[in-house]
Amino acid sequence: MTRVALVGSGVVGSSWSLVFARGGLDVVVYDRDPASAMRAIDYVRSALDDPEVLKLGLGDDPETILSRLKIVSTLEEALAGADYVQESAPERLDVKKDLYKCLDVLAGPNAVLASSTSGLPASSFTEELEYRHRCVVVHPINPPHLIPLVEIVPAPWTAPGVVDRATDFMREVGQSPIRLRHEINGFVVNRLQSAILGEAFRLVEDGICDAEEVDRAISNGLGLRWFFMGPFETIDLNAKNGIVEYCRNLGPMYFDLAKEQADPRPWGVKLVESIERTLRHKVPEPELANRRSWRDSYIARLRSMTLTNGLDDTVPDHVSPGSPP
Repeated sequence: MTRVALVGSGVVGSSWSLVFARGGLDVVVYDRDPASAMRAIDYVRSALDDPEVLKLGLGDDPETILSRLKIVSTLEEALAGADYVQESAPERLDVKKDLYKCLDVLAGPNAVLASSTSGLPASSFTEELEYRHRCVVVHPINPPHLIPLVEIVPAPWTAPGVVDRATDFMREVGQSPIRLRHEINGFVVNRLQSAILGEAFRLVEDGICDAEEVDRAISNGLGLRWFFMGPFETIDLNAKNGIVEYCRNLGPMYFDLAKEQADPRPWGVKLVESIERTLRHKVPEPELANRRSWRDSYIARLRSMTLTNGLDDTVPDHVSPGSPP
């Protein structure tokens, strides 16, 4: 891939533009709202003020990265000569359908058409396209220039070669792709997050603990392990002889817990308001933007640390990580 077309430059699209430009690619940015496209450039410039963000790329200086971004005023201009198209339009099915009819006609026949959608399966908006075989979901975890995981989700008709190209491309630009074998509601990350959030809301609703304590159960507990290893490796290391022993000893307990947790509940207004009061006590509403900036800076430093210590498997082949201490 040498030329990327970015269609839609909201929060996710803006972050994608930094991923691709930082990866050494020419990026053409298009948005129906010209002001939104300009804000994408401003977003990249602001993000590059953090030196830790630069460490996650090829080591180029901010001006070199910014020089790879070009705003165009028409979709035709954006797609001309593009090898890869990352669509980050609003999460509305009617919008996606209309847009993909245009993308299918205007994009070169060999261009990959990738959607950033976080919940709509590609089959729901590409079924009627002539070249639907080159359409695939490439769903980032926001913001993708800091969080490397990408979910690659094919439609039933997506060509295997397209999945391979999208997967390889994500690795080339420093992302960490996982490939789903077929479509499923919520993909992988949102399904895992849904399970945790469902239990978190129940714990508060049932008066077991408050929202701040639930957050600390993750940030000061599970999160310290899950930051650099997944749930299966976690339990594999939590028994002397590995996962088989862990499951033999604790599997029945988790099965009983799962039966208790099979209790889906809506997040009611009063419950949400009570949790909001707890959160606003910690971070008042006027400070939310500053807290997001703090979060992004913290993530960048954690990523930089894992790169330095050879713990990050997203490093492109041309970047040499440090050795573990």
